[in-house]
Amino acid sequence: MIWHCAQHRIHLDRRPVVMGIVNVTPDSFSDGGRYAATEQAIAHGLALIKQGADILDVGGESTRPGATPVSTEDELARILPVVQALSQEGAVVSIDTMKPAIMRAALAAGASIVNDVNALQAAGALEAVAASGCGVVLMHMQGAPATMQAAPQYANHDALAQVHAELAKLHARASAAGIAPNRIVIDPGIGFGKTLAHNLALVGGLAHLAGIAPVLLGASRKKILAHLTGREVDDRLAASLGMALAAVQQGAAIVRVHDVQETVDALKVWHAVQCQRQQWSAVLV
Repeated sequence: MIWHCAQHRIHLDRRPVVMGIVNVTPDSFSDGGRYAATEQAIAHGLALIKQGADILDVGGESTRPGATPVSTEDELARILPVVQALSQEGAVVSIDTMKPAIMRAALAAGASIVNDVNALQAAGALEAVAASGCGVVLMHMQGAPATMQAAPQYANHDALAQVHAELAKLHARASAAGIAPNRIVIDPGIGFGKTLAHNLALVGGLAHLAGIAPVLLGASRKKILAHLTGREVDDRLAASLGMALAAVQQGAAIVRVHDVQETVDALKVWHAVQCQRQQWSAVLV
């Protein structure tokens, strides 16, 4: 349960790992472009490290439903100075992108993880990652960001079974291309071509998905929480914490979040209780 990410080794079996989100975009659904400027994004990333983030996930293109695609040139201009600066500070940096050219440039600038919502299915993406020693997150997405939430459907109304089968194929494809299994993490893609019922089924079945590879869950501030609570995006902290705790309880090894400090604190409490419970179980046995 050690995730090999270039020069970094991330233990996934000691405690839940927290990935902090650094959006270098003007149209993010979650922070409204608050960190779109390079200096703001770098400062935000460094603040998240101080708050306890294990990984920083830097993205220069929004993948929210209906988002406008960004050119390679614009995405590079947004993310490269941020990736380079944060990497030089010793941070474990993940690049959130679908574009092979961005992957290669970010890895050269110091990133050690590629987080791809398209699961390396773009032409050249597999080769870009396989040629490096970086870690990779393969996410499941039905459709494309512009239209994925139009009318998502799954065979036999069983999202968990279909997502499991498709992630298993994506994992096998990456392995066959030369990406070692200890470099691969999977993500069920909450909100990426899923209804509320689909999302809840996937969270409830994370232990099943973890049979393929360690699981990352990203549901922080997402629409699923609005459906469950009725809260607007700026008022979803409690719901995001509840989802993070539910995710690790169900088997997620990594949670991708906006509110790092609060999530780290909540998971410290959860982990302490779990450790105590395990100690008592060993005594009783």
